[in-house]
Amino acid sequence: MNTFFIACDAIVVAKRNDNNGFIFQGPECVIESSLRQELPFMSSADARQKAEDHYYAALDLMADGKLEEAVAAYRESLAVDPSFTECMHGLARALQDLQRYDEAIAVAQRITELDPDDVLARTSLSVLYQKKGMIPEAEAEGAKARVLGWKQQLKKS
Repeated sequence: MNTFFIACDAIVVAKRNDNNGFIFQGPECVIESSLRQELPFMSSADARQKAEDHYYAALDLMADGKLEEAVAAYRESLAVDPSFTECMHGLARALQDLQRYDEAIAVAQRITELDPDDVLARTSLSVLYQKKGMIPEAEAEGAKARVLGWKQQLKKS
């Protein structure tokens, strides 16, 4: 049976390979690695730790200006934990810095699917749409971000 989930910036299909691991296929990638082969045997805590390790490596790479390598590390993290929204934010930013706006938009949209109340994701979408010249979409996402921010402030009061 195929499993659908987000890895990086696209919906990906995971299939078992002959070595009892997985092959991940998506619109722009086919990935097979020993890391993914370990996943069925990892506890959720171990998987989360591995995802965080890749995430922190990606942050270091971003700080060093190694954006392409950071993107790869973010993607490795998301391959382990496809719901790691903090990592998705980093990936979207790295893609934005690389001017790969369509990919960044796809990642930010995925964040809003996982967490519709994520103000930063809505703000990121607004910025990304603006960079692409999609002004009505940018304004709409900016408005959503403001409303969500207000709602969150009211909850704290």
